[in-house]
Amino acid sequence: MSPSGNQFKMRRRIAEFLRPSSFGRAFETTRYVRRWIGISVLIGIVAGVGALALSEAIHYMTILFLGFGAHYMPPSPVGEGSPTIVPVGRVWALPLVTALGGLISGLIIFNLAPEAEGHGTDEAIAAIHFHRGRIRPRIPLIKLIASAITIGSGGSGGREGPTAQISAGFGSVLGDLLHLDDDDRRTAVAIGIGAGIGAVFRAPLGGAVLAAEILYVQDIEVEVIIPSLIASIVGYSVFGTFVGFEPLFGQQGRFDFTQPIQLLYYAALGVICGLLGMLYARSFYATTDFFHRTKLPRALKPMIGGFLVGCMGIVMPQVLYMGYGWIQIAMSMTLLTWPLWIILLLPFMKILSTSFSIGSGGSGGVFGPGMVIGAMVGASVWRLGYQILPGMPTNPAPFVIIGMMALYGGIAHAPIAVMLMVAEMTGNLSLLGPAMLAVGISYFVVGDYTIYRAQIGTRSDSTAHRGRLVVPVLSSLIVADAQKPAPVVFDSATTVAEARTVVVEKGIDAALVLDSQMILIGVVDASELSRIAESEPLTRLDAVAHAMPLVAYPSQTVDVALETMGVNRRYWLPVVVSREDHRLVGIITTVDIVRAYRNARISTLSGLRGFSADGQLFDLTVARGAIVADQPLADLHLKFGALVLSIHRGVEIFLPRASTRVLPGDKVTVLSQKDHEKELQGLFEVPRPDGQHHDVTS
Repeated sequence: MSPSGNQFKMRRRIAEFLRPSSFGRAFETTRYVRRWIGISVLIGIVAGVGALALSEAIHYMTILFLGFGAHYMPPSPVGEGSPTIVPVGRVWALPLVTALGGLISGLIIFNLAPEAEGHGTDEAIAAIHFHRGRIRPRIPLIKLIASAITIGSGGSGGREGPTAQISAGFGSVLGDLLHLDDDDRRTAVAIGIGAGIGAVFRAPLGGAVLAAEILYVQDIEVEVIIPSLIASIVGYSVFGTFVGFEPLFGQQGRFDFTQPIQLLYYAALGVICGLLGMLYARSFYATTDFFHRTKLPRALKPMIGGFLVGCMGIVMPQVLYMGYGWIQIAMSMTLLTWPLWIILLLPFMKILSTSFSIGSGGSGGVFGPGMVIGAMVGASVWRLGYQILPGMPTNPAPFVIIGMMALYGGIAHAPIAVMLMVAEMTGNLSLLGPAMLAVGISYFVVGDYTIYRAQIGTRSDSTAHRGRLVVPVLSSLIVADAQKPAPVVFDSATTVAEARTVVVEKGIDAALVLDSQMILIGVVDASELSRIAESEPLTRLDAVAHAMPLVAYPSQTVDVALETMGVNRRYWLPVVVSREDHRLVGIITTVDIVRAYRNARISTLSGLRGFSADGQLFDLTVARGAIVADQPLADLHLKFGALVLSIHRGVEIFLPRASTRVLPGDKVTVLSQKDHEKELQGLFEVPRPDGQHHDVTS
């Protein structure tokens, strides 16, 4: 074998090792986890490197824009520097600096990759639900550069959204390189979201859970949890190796919950955070829609948004930049030295500055600003109640921490993930008890409002799951149920001119070419026949037929055949005996599939109509030696009118056919009347005492 051949073989083996198994959907089995380890590790490495690259890029852009242009460096959390408040040296320059950053960012985004505008995480979620998990390869790099400029010039945005899109984009690229199917590519992108956010916030557990929670308003993506744990801890390790492993806000002291009356205060905080979260989402998207409707060059809109933020920064510099340093300061008693009007007004001003910075078309996340808003809501509640309300903590940190959890956990519909992340970022787990109350109330107040427009309701609303979570009628039918004889077939010796004449007369789209043994040699499209017939009319069909055409098999389920048609933009397929035996047995079209589906639904509904309101579902496990064991359903003419709805065999759940045999160990769901439970148990769950066959119809 040549060196190039060896390289190809090696690449193929690596791809096979990394490609997840499509067998079953048991998300915590050893086989499932083993097949995802390679991909998870790779995504985690890229997430860590991407988080590091973005953090460094933001740091240098901050020095260039805010430091050099306005003589101002925002405070940092203790995990990344010092929470030191430095006055703005050139206050007048702030609007110019933020506007310049918005202009450069807008020119980069709208000339190279318009999808990079906005807050990143939403685009990654949209790719999972609506774009088959595909993200253009250039997006991560453009997102990194544009976000660093937007944030570094003072724009109010977080770095988690860009980091999520960087690692999610790599998951999409990796899916293409390994030829993953759409479901696995979506999973890889979701893993990237969690790994990127977990790495940049140094919160691996919260990031992994976030990957599962953040996709839906009212659901969770179970299959990404274990791979995300692997990717997130790898990303965290890579990032921490270079920047350190100290929590973002340092190791906060233990805050024991010993005053039950505080639950009332935390409950009130949850209500306020829910309401402010809704205001955050509404204001952000109202601003976004306003800028989209504004008839100006798209690249100039982030400049306008940046200018407005700079003007706000003249009065209140806390609205600039990411704002994590201000959270750090608000956790200390230094909060008492702040003017009360700043503390009360800051959450609303941060909502407005984030809406201007990112809603205008700039690039950055909304997670970080959301935490700042929540933290300042908590600080406001503590400041108003300090030394007035009984049992109020003597330190603002508990209210600041729980405020972060409650506001963003509710509006992002990721309550568990955000609680874990904030706990990891503060090195404090002692507040999870009261946090659950505040986050739960905030989640209830928010309802279906969300900061992520791309989120959908539940998995049953997702194209990735709809087929598995509704009654899979198509998967209960096989191609043999819908196929029909081929209208015309051609011998391999037939000339192109002869075939074209027949094809035109019959009005068919292609010529099926068979040899003397009725084996399918290939297919020639009608348009290609016409083209060849004009120049080479006497050419034999076997010389121009496309070998190895797309085919279906009689035992294949029609949903698989339909997916093959959809992916390849065909409305029909030839049907051959098997993969090894290419004798033609007919064709199947989309019309035939729809007809078979309709008939199956009618048949199922007709069977159900015979049951009264007393009908009940019974889950029965077939015993070895039971009366029905090893018999096809067609032979089980149960006189008491039982209807077998589904069979659970191993990791598979499928709708049975008349020819399906019930095997020992199968878990069978049967619909019947309540008073037939004993008869059903006798047939399915009790072994035959004499080993002889009994008449199940009696």
